[in-house]
Amino acid sequence: MLPKPVQNLIDEFSRLPGIGPKTAARLVFYLLKKPKTDVMAFGGAVTELMENIKYCSNCFSITDADICEICSNDRRNEEILAVVEEPLDIVALEKTGALNGLYHVLGGAISPIDGIGPENLRIAELLDKVANNPRIKEVILATNPSLEGEATATYIKTQIEKNGSKIEITRIARGLPVGGDLEYADEVTLSRSLEGRKKYK
Repeated sequence: MLPKPVQNLIDEFSRLPGIGPKTAARLVFYLLKKPKTDVMAFGGAVTELMENIKYCSNCFSITDADICEICSNDRRNEEILAVVEEPLDIVALEKTGALNGLYHVLGGAISPIDGIGPENLRIAELLDKVANNPRIKEVILATNPSLEGEATATYIKTQIEKNGSKIEITRIARGLPVGGDLEYADEVTLSRSLEGRKKYK
């Protein structure tokens, strides 16, 4: 019913996370209403994304250079290494302004049900980095508070300790969000909130 180029683009948009066929169709018809220059600029941005973006050779975050801005910044605290699942996690942590260390991106989390094991992630590179960089004093395990994130954090902690490292290993706190209600929190979240309690100042 629809012209093939329109249907092809709807199909491609539908493959994006959180976008169903109806939303994809609305996006395509929105683009059809825009000036050709705007649509060409959109297409050019997608092309540039694929041609110019690569992974930082140090932390494996996304960058348009060999080394990302964070890793090449000599003002960062090289004693702290935060381990995250994805590059977007770095963006979230950087917004807080509370961390001035460096990062290591795993590229996901251990998930046997999805066929993802430690060998499919950048855990070997992390262990090598920790073992061969005497400047690192603390590794912050900042994986997601999901079953997969917890399994990944536990595995990494075990591997670092197995290698006899004296580096301090910490885990980001888990608990209730600001503005949340106790009555709506699940038992695991409440339990972690109690475990992570500290002196009230």
